[in-house]
Amino acid sequence: MSILTLYRPNFCCECGAKIVRLRWHVWTSRKFCSSCQPHFRKVHWVQPALGFVALMFLGVMFGRAIRPAPPPLVIQRNIVSSSGTSSPEQAPSIVIEDTYLCGARTKKGTPCSRRVHGPVRCWQHKGVPAMLPLEKLKIKE
Repeated sequence: MSILTLYRPNFCCECGAKIVRLRWHVWTSRKFCSSCQPHFRKVHWVQPALGFVALMFLGVMFGRAIRPAPPPLVIQRNIVSSSGTSSPEQAPSIVIEDTYLCGARTKKGTPCSRRVHGPVRCWQHKGVPAMLPLEKLKIKE
């Protein structure tokens, strides 16, 4: 006899019929015969399912409780004085690049309308010449 022997009843709890099973598994019902078991299948799994949901809920709540608080958000800005004195850290000058269209011939036969920085082609049309002159490819803002 093994140490892990589960209870094996002789009679069904519902109808009183004798329970004869060749093999007992962990998932087989211990209380009902094979004809009564389908009627109580839902009841048989409700308690373990509710226990599992409760454990998951407690795990999530415990995980949120032990999570450290996020650090405070700090925004640093440089103060630009209007007094005319030069500071060692000067604001970088803004460089506005010209925006162009790719302009290469597509499979459809029309010029590509992707925007690029400078008079170059897009990633798909590298090495292909433009259909339009450079003046028409420049985007005026």
